[in-house]
Amino acid sequence: MSAHTMRAIRLHEHGGPEALRHEEVPVPRPGQGEVLVRVHAVGVNPPDWYLRDGMSNLPPETRPTFTLPVIPGTDLSGVVEAVAADVDGFSVGDEVFGLLRFPGFDGSTYAEYVAAPASDLALKPAGIDHLHAAGAPMAGLTAWQFLIDLGHDHPSPFQTARHRPVPLHSGVTVLVNGAAGGVGHLALQLAKEKDARVIAVASGAHESFLRELGADEFIDYTKERPEDLVRDVDLVLDTVGGPHSRRLLRTLKRGGSHFPVFFGEFDEKENTELGVTVTGTQVRSNGAQLAELGRLLDAGTVRVAIDSTFALADARAAHERAARGHIRGKIVLTAA
Repeated sequence: MSAHTMRAIRLHEHGGPEALRHEEVPVPRPGQGEVLVRVHAVGVNPPDWYLRDGMSNLPPETRPTFTLPVIPGTDLSGVVEAVAADVDGFSVGDEVFGLLRFPGFDGSTYAEYVAAPASDLALKPAGIDHLHAAGAPMAGLTAWQFLIDLGHDHPSPFQTARHRPVPLHSGVTVLVNGAAGGVGHLALQLAKEKDARVIAVASGAHESFLRELGADEFIDYTKERPEDLVRDVDLVLDTVGGPHSRRLLRTLKRGGSHFPVFFGEFDEKENTELGVTVTGTQVRSNGAQLAELGRLLDAGTVRVAIDSTFALADARAAHERAARGHIRGKIVLTAA
């Protein structure tokens, strides 16, 4: 391998984890507004396997366009190797992390080098390593934009109304469904940082983990249904979403809000009768918000849990791990 090539994972066709190929490809060159990052670690996220299988689970009108072959991935943590002439704020040698070009599918982070938009990056918190930093961007920004600050005016492809986070404070109760996952465990911590009361829903194996993160109440969904136990919640953040998300509407008080992270199936008439609001958004890259999250990570106020790590060459095994489910925190690839 020469100084002008690198190792990367590419998709030449859609399929299962076996479609991920470890190959030698050219090192990208940073364009206007970009920096070249030597990748140390890569966060694995659901859009990575949506891309791999052809995004068959997304409505056709919401599927972004892309061409094969493609390098998957959106999350990274690494070191700046080169900076375009028009970029201010980053220098060679800076440690950075980011969510690249999302909601597009051309982040290309499953690689040893990435040309990254500077606006999508933030300085990596000094208090955490590349492994944990790589697990933060997509999951952390999803939790941030749903719960704290949307930070953009782009319409969601899943609804016409603009998403509006619910102000969190000590008088607010939040139910987090799927609380042990990437988005869920960070959302729980952000809600606790705002002094909200949090009810965590996950399988029983994750109870001690979630209580350590600050959960005030825990429900094991394998034994009990939260909609049978809980009433008068101010906010539901359903990180699972999907067709069964509406069952959690019954946990809300009148005037409450339901935020499905993955679009669900809801009935406007039912929402009106219950007096609740259902709204969501699509996470977008945002270096400034990531810098805010980075300060919480640096202080230890919020921490990223690592489910498992795999070498870049073993991306297939990482996707196989994801397919087994019951993930605690984040799956991360190591590229350095």
